[in-house]
Amino acid sequence: MMKTTASLKPADVEKKWIVIDAENAVVGRLATFIANRLRGKHRPDYTPHVDCGDMVVVVNADKVKFTGKKLTDKVYYWHTGYPGGIKERSADKILGGRYPERVLAKAVERMLPKESPLARKQLTHLRIYAGAEHPHAAQNPETIAFAELNAKNVRSA
Repeated sequence: MMKTTASLKPADVEKKWIVIDAENAVVGRLATFIANRLRGKHRPDYTPHVDCGDMVVVVNADKVKFTGKKLTDKVYYWHTGYPGGIKERSADKILGGRYPERVLAKAVERMLPKESPLARKQLTHLRIYAGAEHPHAAQNPETIAFAELNAKNVRSA
């Protein structure tokens, strides 16, 4: 006889720390993988209303790749709040700028549920670093070889 597991309680959740190397990784595929890990959808006891995801650390975020012509054609918009204050910046300008990790952060943020307190909490469990170093070695993070999961996850050009 099969037993249905009860809903997961917040006190029962054990969060793991994982490290992902984003060098030459395709942005959309990497963001999907990270969003699923943050939400906890990889777990067999996933519960939609409980924060049961992992803590995710991404390194080498400045070396991510886009497919096709997205590097030059993808445009990020924002508004200053003033009349006529719409601003835009292309993906290659952001990746070549001061905060290249924001491209990946925005992609992951847009894959989480919209305007949800739970999604805002889950997004705080994401740490993105442009370089290869991170200060989370004390948490003994598990390294996930994202490039080896699928041949399409990595772009060489």
